[in-house]
Amino acid sequence: MARFKVQRFLKKIGLGKEDYMYWRQIGKGLLCTYALFGVAWWWNETSPLGWWNIQPRPKEEKEMAHLYERRRFPYPGDKEAMDDFIAKGGAIGTTIGPKGMMGPGPDFEDYHKKIQSRKLEQESSKLWSRMRNEVISELQEKGFDVE
Repeated sequence: MARFKVQRFLKKIGLGKEDYMYWRQIGKGLLCTYALFGVAWWWNETSPLGWWNIQPRPKEEKEMAHLYERRRFPYPGDKEAMDDFIAKGGAIGTTIGPKGMMGPGPDFEDYHKKIQSRKLEQESSKLWSRMRNEVISELQEKGFDVE
């Protein structure tokens, strides 16, 4: 008697015996979808194509890209590998970190000076072209022929 009530209740909510095939198809579809997403996720992590790099990167970031590498962490039980990893400074930072730290020194100062001079040159060229265009437009308004 109780089994009959359970079957009737399951049939009302769409889980009766005649609905098993429907739910089986939904399960297969979900399994295939998750499998595809898993493969895409795995491919994104190991892809040589560099997926998800849709946004353009600034020139400075492209120039500094060689300083970064993906770190492989050793198994914690392997004492020799852990000691080697810590000796190389691998415990500092995240899984993606700099190969060499840029700190106070001649390279660090030169890099900042180069960036500042580059920015100054860009701003000065913008200002120069703006002033030049203003002067040309004023001369053309007065009737002078300027090329």
